[in-house]
Amino acid sequence: MGAIVGLGVGVGLLLIFLADTSGGSERRRPSRRVGRLDALIHSAGIARLSRTGLVGASVGSAIVVFTVTVIVTAVPVVALLAGLAAASVPVVLLRRRVNQQIKARQESWPDAVDQLTSAIRAGLSLPEAVADLARRGPEPLRMSFAEFDAEYRVRGSFTDALDALQEALADSVADRVCASLRIARDVGGSDLGNVLRTLSGLLREDLRTRGDIAARQSWTVNAARVSVAAPWLTLALLCTRPEAVAAFTSWSGTLLLVACAVVSVIAYRLMKRLGRLPLPERVLA
Repeated sequence: MGAIVGLGVGVGLLLIFLADTSGGSERRRPSRRVGRLDALIHSAGIARLSRTGLVGASVGSAIVVFTVTVIVTAVPVVALLAGLAAASVPVVLLRRRVNQQIKARQESWPDAVDQLTSAIRAGLSLPEAVADLARRGPEPLRMSFAEFDAEYRVRGSFTDALDALQEALADSVADRVCASLRIARDVGGSDLGNVLRTLSGLLREDLRTRGDIAARQSWTVNAARVSVAAPWLTLALLCTRPEAVAAFTSWSGTLLLVACAVVSVIAYRLMKRLGRLPLPERVLA
């Protein structure tokens, strides 16, 4: 038994280690044909991580948690459910990283617009002011504007570089900013500074409103987490009693645990959807 346990834990840890070292050294752009995992990895900005590495981390986590749980509880179905939950942890962490990056970019846009306004008032041309954000702009947006600067230097076309920037950022705020810059470039005039200042004020007001709404709805997400975790923590305590283990290892007990797991997942996803604040739609893409 000890050899089997050691083998299971060893294989799981090996898969997790290989997942950490199997990524490539270059950051790839997603195309329409790549899978959802590839798009998720690209959005997270982890250059070393590949789809194979993410799958390996999930499988390794599932094996380790399954092996440990089956030792502690002696209930195979509980260990299987715990392993399946552990398999989703790498993907959940990756999605959390993506959401944090999206939030950081959204919160950085008002400062970026203010710096753009200051650069234009200082006498820089519009392309120079936008490219200057790669060096002096907010940290979450510097890489995107560095790509804009490289694209503009190669092609020499402000419109093409702006289109590439808008496609790379892919959010509604970037669409509004890029649309304002594109109109200013095409039409000209001296009102760009006033337009950008007005846009910065609107963005800050929008962030303030969304922050208030998110704070009010956060209780729904927290309640969903507590509601889902509490029954399974109770189950883990019950598995320390021999009579409970005997009940859960029967066919009726197994079916009950599987049904509870399905209901928990469905209820959690519904509560998360109710408490989630959707991102603004891209109407200018």
